[in-house]
Amino acid sequence: MNRLCNIFFLKKVNSLFHKVAVILILFGMYGCREKENAYQPTPYNLVIPKFFPTHLNIPADNPLTVEGIALGRYLFYDGRLSGRTVTDSMMSCGTCHLQKNSFECGIDHPKYQGGHPFGITGIQTPHVMLPLINLVWNETGYLWSGLVSEDGPDPAKRNIEDIVYMGVIAPHEMDADTNRVKAMIQSIPGYPELFEKAFGSRLVTFRNISKAIAQFIRTLVSSNSKFDRYLRGEEQLNTQELSGYVLFMTEDGGDCFHCHGGDGNPLFTTNLFYNNGKDAVFTDQRDRYSVTRNPADIGAYKATTLRNIELTGPYMHDGRYKTLEEVIDFYSEHVTWSPSISPLMHHVNDGGIHLLPAEKADLIAFIKTLRDEEFLTNPAFSKPALFPDGSSN
Repeated sequence: MNRLCNIFFLKKVNSLFHKVAVILILFGMYGCREKENAYQPTPYNLVIPKFFPTHLNIPADNPLTVEGIALGRYLFYDGRLSGRTVTDSMMSCGTCHLQKNSFECGIDHPKYQGGHPFGITGIQTPHVMLPLINLVWNETGYLWSGLVSEDGPDPAKRNIEDIVYMGVIAPHEMDADTNRVKAMIQSIPGYPELFEKAFGSRLVTFRNISKAIAQFIRTLVSSNSKFDRYLRGEEQLNTQELSGYVLFMTEDGGDCFHCHGGDGNPLFTTNLFYNNGKDAVFTDQRDRYSVTRNPADIGAYKATTLRNIELTGPYMHDGRYKTLEEVIDFYSEHVTWSPSISPLMHHVNDGGIHLLPAEKADLIAFIKTLRDEEFLTNPAFSKPALFPDGSSN
């Protein structure tokens, strides 16, 4: 009898343990599911403007999200991205990339007079800046040489995310230690929560810093200049602007469209690389040839976008020209032959296209229709009034 009671008791106990175990497992699964569901960043729909390319250069492992872009905007402008808090040692992407100058330094930067920036150490950047504009459509490589690209020689330099890393550690930029930067951002109240919302973890990693800033940069789209409105039938160009447009689009006129596009290429750059006849002798070690080792690329550099170009001087990779007038004069009378000059420089044997003074003025008038005031003042792209910890930095 006692033996039967013991067997019955053990069965009841085992049954109870089984039920408890099942309940604990279910609670554990529910907890995991709740934790998984907590990380659900909101997909961001980047609206493609009319006439723009439909393919976007967005890495599969870093899709645009509302939370990632918001975090990236903070980090883009936060001077503590340099890993420092002393005022004269703080530096961010926004220190040099000014919205009012199409996210370029510009010739009127209060710190970098002349338009050639330098880093915290005082070392100048190798080249003048390129604007951060419409980069989500750039598929041929970043920087003047295209060094950072999907098919480039360095597997650690593939996309905008890698450029963020390069800018933080470069002696001629922030000259920072990434571990110190991570610790700095981790220690700032508000940032861990934003990282959790954007990437599912409160732990700040430099990869996620780079991802967030890259997401923000990919939203910097300019598409509402006077010329855009003209193409959409919303506004008319005046006589001088139309004359400049014709010059821009014809080989016997300004012959600009081959490298900088036009109505069929609203980016106003092919994003390709050209030796445009600036020199006959080449000493710079960061041209396109330094990447490809193809002799045809000696002296070749990226054709920058002409959008907002009146605000992004000085011009050319080395900033040799301060004004648009100087640039037009170069293409008109001072093009120089070399063995690697681009075959698109059709007028090199004549030293240039030889525009009349009135034609030069017309061409500049057209180029100025590419200024996009909406882009230059868009509050979504501007420095936040306050950072996550409530500081104004």
